[in-house]
Amino acid sequence: MTLLVVTFLAATPALAQREDKGLQMNCAADYFKLCAGADPDSPEVERCFTRNRARLSPQCRAAITAYDRKTGSKESDE
Repeated sequence: MTLLVVTFLAATPALAQREDKGLQMNCAADYFKLCAGADPDSPEVERCFTRNRARLSPQCRAAITAYDRKTGSKESDE
């Protein structure tokens, strides 16, 4: 399952270049819970995470926020 999670996170458009262990560890369960119906190779996963931002686990939101701050991304909107 770990390989699937890493593959998913490496394949998603928003997370594609991130290869961030914090995102991988903290957001995999959210993908399976909220976005598993989306093809991990499609932009739909990014839209799903955005659409479900309020429903993401606190750990996933924190990992996204930390990554966005580290990289200067505009996705950080908490």
